[in-house]
Amino acid sequence: MPVQFARPQDKSAGDLGREAMWFALHTLLAVFILAVIVAVIALTRPSIDNNGPKILCTVLALLVPMVVGFVIAKARPDPVAGYVWISGLITFSIVCVWVLDLPTGPGLCENCGAVEKLYRTFFDINHGSGLMGGDGLLVGTWIPLSMIGYAMGAKLGLD
Repeated sequence: MPVQFARPQDKSAGDLGREAMWFALHTLLAVFILAVIVAVIALTRPSIDNNGPKILCTVLALLVPMVVGFVIAKARPDPVAGYVWISGLITFSIVCVWVLDLPTGPGLCENCGAVEKLYRTFFDINHGSGLMGGDGLLVGTWIPLSMIGYAMGAKLGLD
């Protein structure tokens, strides 16, 4: 007997194209929100050694997109917005592979193993790995976090 796959909805190619477009727009909006947050914090010209702005930006990278996602989901209910976290997960995965492929040398993460390399690049605010030119928080943490926050807010707004 042939296997029958359950299809909850029959969607045309146009419907799938529109969903893909909205998914991309919601993802770009989450990244744009983060860019605004980073720009506003950069206007204060924080010291590179100061942990306060990094922690503040980490918190805001989650909360501000969450609020914007909630408001957008209330104004224009779109179930696709609740799946933007997938973009965040894919982005984080790609950046993890990139970091693991980066060569280490004399410096902050000379003898780091794979887990320590990832932890120090993305999550250690005090003693970063020195990889990615110090942009590990921005590229590997804040961007995926903004997408996840946006999706969480959108899910809450759709309920």
